[in-house]
Amino acid sequence: MVSENTLKAVNEAIESAPKRKFTESVDLIVNLKNVDLSQPKNRITESIVLPNGRGKATKIGVFAKGDLAIKSQSDGADLIISPEDIDKMSGDKKLIRSTTRGIDFFIAEAPLMPSIGKSFGPILGPKGKMPDPVPSSADPGPLINRLRRTVKVRSKDKPTFHALIGNLSMNVEDIAANVEALLNTIESRLENGRQNIASVYVKTTMGPAVRLM
Repeated sequence: MVSENTLKAVNEAIESAPKRKFTESVDLIVNLKNVDLSQPKNRITESIVLPNGRGKATKIGVFAKGDLAIKSQSDGADLIISPEDIDKMSGDKKLIRSTTRGIDFFIAEAPLMPSIGKSFGPILGPKGKMPDPVPSSADPGPLINRLRRTVKVRSKDKPTFHALIGNLSMNVEDIAANVEALLNTIESRLENGRQNIASVYVKTTMGPAVRLM
């Protein structure tokens, strides 16, 4: 059951946003307190599955060959990169950037990870987009579907970070449920839970921020 306070904040953020000619995203802004983010172990780095999805297309890339590549393509992966492609792109950072641009998440056949790390790591690593390894015999369908509802949250060394929680094509109740799912995960990662959160705001891409807590 979503709280009235969350519903109210989400609704106010949506209602106060000026009307635009595109579908705006809805974001959560989280401000932490009393957390030493100079220590990497204290930073938030989470892939969180939103119960009602992102409200927008999520693009999935797969590094694979053979059956896993075929299954991934059948399951709707947006980009398939074969071992031969990895070899061809090795050392060409411009080509790697252009090929992977716009892809939100990657998965990879586990044996390919060393070569992916060497060639693609310098590009994907800093963006937090290194692939999740899977066995060659894996069924990629469930993982691809899960990633389509996933957002990656990274605080890095800053006390303030943003997280996508939906967009204006979704109803208020679904966005509010996403808010609470995301906050519950973040709180579970903090040493003192909610006490380590200074404030939380909801806003659309171009709209004003509305305080939730």
